[in-house]
Amino acid sequence: MKSPRFLILVIAGAILAVAATAQAQSRPRRVTAPPPETLLGPEPKAPPTTDRNAPLLDVKPAKPVGNAPVASDTSHAFQLFQQKQYAAAAAEAKQIAAADPANAEAWKLAGFSEFYLKQFADASDDLQKALDLQRAAKQEDPHTVDALAESSVLAERFGQALPLLVTITSRPGAKPDALFLYYRGVAEFKTGKPADAERSFNAAVKANPKDTASLLYLGQIALTRNDLDTAISSLNRATLNDPRLASAWFLLTSAYLRRAASATDKAKANADYLGAVRTGEALTRLRSDEESLGLYARALFGMEQFARAALALERAAANPNAGATTLYLFGLAHSRANNFPKAIAALERALAKSPAEVSVYRELGYDYEKTKQYGKAFALYQKALEIAPNDVDFKESLERVRPFANQ
Repeated sequence: MKSPRFLILVIAGAILAVAATAQAQSRPRRVTAPPPETLLGPEPKAPPTTDRNAPLLDVKPAKPVGNAPVASDTSHAFQLFQQKQYAAAAAEAKQIAAADPANAEAWKLAGFSEFYLKQFADASDDLQKALDLQRAAKQEDPHTVDALAESSVLAERFGQALPLLVTITSRPGAKPDALFLYYRGVAEFKTGKPADAERSFNAAVKANPKDTASLLYLGQIALTRNDLDTAISSLNRATLNDPRLASAWFLLTSAYLRRAASATDKAKANADYLGAVRTGEALTRLRSDEESLGLYARALFGMEQFARAALALERAAANPNAGATTLYLFGLAHSRANNFPKAIAALERALAKSPAEVSVYRELGYDYEKTKQYGKAFALYQKALEIAPNDVDFKESLERVRPFANQ
């Protein structure tokens, strides 16, 4: 059986913050990068889909395997299944199985019906019972194995699915199906075997070069081990296959930013920042949440397009519930664009939400000084030293503004 791919998106891993490039100012200053933050939330779960017109997985009315007594047959339940009356078919098959627990075909039919109802946990339970009976009778059915493996993956029972998927993708003389290679990769990834998962995802892509989900996983795995070249290659292929896959654009933008930040050659860094701007634009056309806009703004910082970064963040920052990181980035963008009143307003909000973040103190103190609000700057640096008593920059800043604090 070949059902449409159930995309399980990965979205795991922290996104490295990108330090904004400082313009020439009246005094040296240390500006830290925006605080690192896991910009991706919990992995989104797309609703699984099943092709209602897919061929049946060899479900047929039959007598129980082995020596089990025939309490009743599954002919009528099978007719209901053929008519796509899956709930009725499942109920009738379960009644037969309850009366005759050794009826492997009843458990199998119940499991297949539940699969089409998207009741994957129940399908996994019932198909496991069918397979156990088949194995006891030495009549294992590969269709049952396939359906149980797929149901277990979709029920997120990855430990149960993995040995079945190894069997399915290792059958002698059979070319592994790309879908089951993908499922195997997911199960390996979810059970803490990233090297095995990478091999499976590569095999899935070899079998189906349009396998966007496997490419997405390969990009994530490469990012985890800081193999940025491989990550960028895989994620670029994913976005070409599916230009509307926001998760791939997000990770691709992050990968470009990380490679730019680690580059020792300015030309290469600038090329990656430009790549991040372009992918960030694609991302924000699909998704305009705070995390995506913040990532795009970091890319614009790398290109020193500060006014444009402020514009990108404006709507998110206007939200009363905007996060401290968004407000910090918004303030930083305005500060670099020399729009100090807006910078101060944003940074004061950021400080109220994150009163222990030294980056906010540093930038806000600088903006107070630029606008000759020395009393506020002095008080701010005093507070900053309570949080970071060994910070040399705060000590120097406090002494610098001390003579002007009471003016």
